[in-house]
Amino acid sequence: MTKTILITGGTGFIGSNLCRQLMRDENNKIICLDNNYTGSLSNIEDLLYNPRFQFIEHDVIHPLEINEKIDEIYNLACPASPPAYQGRRAIFTTKTCVYGAINTLELARKNDAKILQTSTSEVYGEPLIHPQAENYRGNVNPIGIRACYDEGKRAAESLFFDYNRIYGTKIKVVRIFNTYGPYMDPNDGRVVSNFICQALRGENLTIYGNGTQTRSFCYVDDLIEALIKTMASEDDFLGPVNLGNPAEFTIIELANLVIKKINPSLNIISKPLPDDDPTQRRPDISLAKQKLNWQPKIDLSAGLDVTIKYFADKLNQEVAK
Repeated sequence: MTKTILITGGTGFIGSNLCRQLMRDENNKIICLDNNYTGSLSNIEDLLYNPRFQFIEHDVIHPLEINEKIDEIYNLACPASPPAYQGRRAIFTTKTCVYGAINTLELARKNDAKILQTSTSEVYGEPLIHPQAENYRGNVNPIGIRACYDEGKRAAESLFFDYNRIYGTKIKVVRIFNTYGPYMDPNDGRVVSNFICQALRGENLTIYGNGTQTRSFCYVDDLIEALIKTMASEDDFLGPVNLGNPAEFTIIELANLVIKKINPSLNIISKPLPDDDPTQRRPDISLAKQKLNWQPKIDLSAGLDVTIKYFADKLNQEVAK
C-alpha cells in the first residue's frame, strides 16, 4: 500500500537523511518541503529525478497547500544551529517554530494524517537535573539570545498536545539531542562540523570556555531509525521522548579525538563561552528503550570516521571548483 509522506525541512541535515532512508521503501512517496535557508538542494540531488520523490520550495511560516492526500508528516523545519537562529534571525526562528507547527498541524487535521514534531534537548535549557528525562520541565532563560529556539520549540510542543486534546490529531513529539553525520553543513557552527572542518583545513581547533562542558553525540543513522520507529509506534504513545546517545563526552575530549584522527600536530585554542550555552547535556533514553525498543548502535569513534570522510570529500570538491 502506497504511503505519501511529507517531510518539512527535508533538504537539511537530518531531513535529507530521513528522505533518503524512507525512499528505500518502494511503497513510500516522499514530498520534501523546504525554503533552503539552512538546507541545500545538493543534499537531495540524488533523489530529485525519482518519480516517487517531489521537492517543493516553501516556507512553513506560510500555510501549506498540498494537492494530494498526506498520510504522515515529519516536521523538521527550523534552523537548528546557534549561528543560524540567533541575532537578526531570532524572530524568523520563533515564527518558524510556532507558525510552522500550526501550519503543519492544520495540514495534518485536513488529511487525518499522523504528524511527528522534532523538538530538541534545548527545551531543558541549563539543566539542574542530570541526565535529563522527559518529565524534567527544564531551566530555560526565556529572554536570552537562544530563547527564540528554546522557547519556540517549547511552544511548538504545547501546540501539538493542544491539537491532540482538542481535535484528536495523531501526534508524536521527539526531543533530539546533539546529532552528527554526513550531510551536515560545513559552516553550520555545530561543534562536530566545526572541529572536523578546522582539522581538515590544518587549523587549530577552537573551543569555547574551558572545554569541560559535556554533550552526548548521536550518529545520524541511529537517529533516523528512532524517528521512523516513533512514527510507527502505537497511537497512544505521543511522547515527548528523548532521542540521543547517552554516552557523554566533554568538548575537549571530542576535540582531542578529532585531532588524533585527522592531524595530531594541531593544537586547541580557547575563546569565551557564549551566553546561555549549557554546561552539560545527556539524555535519559529509558522511555525510548521501553516504547520503541531503540538505543544507539554506533559509537562516537566509528561515527566520526564516516563523518570525517564525508567532510574531506566535500571540502575537496569545493577546492576543485
